[in-house]
Amino acid sequence: MGTTVSRAGPADLDALAMLFDAYRQFYGQAPDVPRARQWLRERLRFGESVVLVARRGGTVAGFVQLYPMFSSVRTARTWILNDLYVDAGARRRGVAHRLLDAAAAFAREDGAAGISLETTRDNVAARALYSHAGWHEDATQWYSLSLADPTDTGSAT
Repeated sequence: MGTTVSRAGPADLDALAMLFDAYRQFYGQAPDVPRARQWLRERLRFGESVVLVARRGGTVAGFVQLYPMFSSVRTARTWILNDLYVDAGARRRGVAHRLLDAAAAFAREDGAAGISLETTRDNVAARALYSHAGWHEDATQWYSLSLADPTDTGSAT
């Protein structure tokens, strides 16, 4: 059974929302499929992100979500690979690798200067995947400032 990857459209929203909700739960968020669906619908509707969907045997098996950014120094568009998730039943079958390859192909076709991502130091599996896929890790220190209400369990940091 092969894996195909395509850009998500409105017809993918329901299946994608289920996966996106599982992704959010992986990062400690409470289950909320309607919230996941609404978030994705708005990003896709307003062109605020690009979501690529992997299918195995016609079933949505994973996704990657990219957000546009611009580099003033490079005077070029770049993309942030913000979300990557593969359904537990489809893992270790090359789905994540196919999604990373598709994201890179998309960015190249878009004329982008690059793609960046961040992950935690203890996410050994993800770091191994990225390295194996040709991504390079650097010593950049990322900082964040949370502006959300700390009692809002729906906000991820």
